[in-house]
Amino acid sequence: MTDVRTATRPETDPREDVRVAARAPAARPKVVIVGAGFGGLRAARALRKAPVDVVLVDRHNYHLFQPLLYQVATAGLEPEQIARPVRAVLRRQKNFEFRMTEVTGLESAAKRLITTDGPIEYDFLILAVGGETNYFGLAGVPEHGFGLKDIPEAIRIRNHVLRAFERATLEPDPERRRAELTFVVVGGGPTGVEMAGALSELIRLVLVKDYPRLNIKDVRVLLVEATDRLLGPMPARLRDAAAETLWRKHVDVRFGATVADYDGSRVVLKSGEIIPAGTLIWAAGVQAVRLTSRLGLPTARQGRIPVSETLEVSGHDGVYVIGDAAYLEAGGEPLPMMAPVAIQMAETAAQNIRRRLAGETPSPFRYRDPGSLATIGRNAAVAYIRGIGFTGFPAWVVWLVVHIIQLIGFRNKLFVLLNWAWDYFFYERAARLITTMD
Repeated sequence: MTDVRTATRPETDPREDVRVAARAPAARPKVVIVGAGFGGLRAARALRKAPVDVVLVDRHNYHLFQPLLYQVATAGLEPEQIARPVRAVLRRQKNFEFRMTEVTGLESAAKRLITTDGPIEYDFLILAVGGETNYFGLAGVPEHGFGLKDIPEAIRIRNHVLRAFERATLEPDPERRRAELTFVVVGGGPTGVEMAGALSELIRLVLVKDYPRLNIKDVRVLLVEATDRLLGPMPARLRDAAAETLWRKHVDVRFGATVADYDGSRVVLKSGEIIPAGTLIWAAGVQAVRLTSRLGLPTARQGRIPVSETLEVSGHDGVYVIGDAAYLEAGGEPLPMMAPVAIQMAETAAQNIRRRLAGETPSPFRYRDPGSLATIGRNAAVAYIRGIGFTGFPAWVVWLVVHIIQLIGFRNKLFVLLNWAWDYFFYERAARLITTMD
């Protein structure tokens, strides 16, 4: 016979429930960051000691060092040398979580981010969604040409350039062969200048040895710029030096040349000139990613989202926008869509979230221009840092050091340095592989 006293559960003291509830930790505010680029990664790191939970969302599982993407396109580096998994970068950050998913919308009133894998609730949201190529409505260019914003695009350019030389060796018609070996780069900003210089060096220092039967005189690299200058923000002396260096490296620089259309075999300029060319690489414009138009937030020029001095979106509590997607003017002009702007904005946004949690007044964003650098190939670069401009070998060394320092991960720094040394001393590009990509 069972003792009733052992079978009956003792009555719970209600005061015990109160004590347990008092010991239970309160849910911490959740900061959701969209985008694992320069801005998003820096924002996540800046919040590592804040009393918040950080969720970083991106459709890719890696952080890409975009300034060196053109070197993947010109067979100088492999993709994994300029990219690193996000989870590996921030694995030691205790308050961090990564989700690989694609953002499709935003319900700011409910503080909910909509993704392909379900909604994500947030207390604070940092949009660091970045930019994409702006083709200015030229439908033929994205269809037949190449942009340069991500790893698949860079690999497609590398494949295409190498295939062009393979096709040219089999082409009996001299006119078609010259067109096959004509490479047009559009845009005289840093990306266009660096791409044109690296492409010319790849051809004249490396591929000329791989294809000895081809006449190097059939090869043309053209840099087409709609205005009358390269590297617009730099002083005139440095712009002129960049143009002169490109000419010495056998790049045909065309000023005042605006592309009107491209059909895969002919570049049509607004002047009416037609350039037979089998390759067009577009580096002429950038805009915020198209996602910004689907978030229910106001947009301005280039699809960018206007923000206040504290980087918040007016009328949307707790929503911050940084980097290429943010529209903020300084001196009457919008801030440039560059990595230093995104990094500094990330620091300010993270600081303002911490200040809000502490009940303090948010601080305004103030951009500090670190200067500009652009390399034009071996021993050649232009630099403008803190009002001082210099060119040639010293500027090239500064460019090398800055980019090695900014790369994430010791392995990436080491392999990039080794590849550069190999290329410099042996005039060789190790990544001359034609690979298939669907």
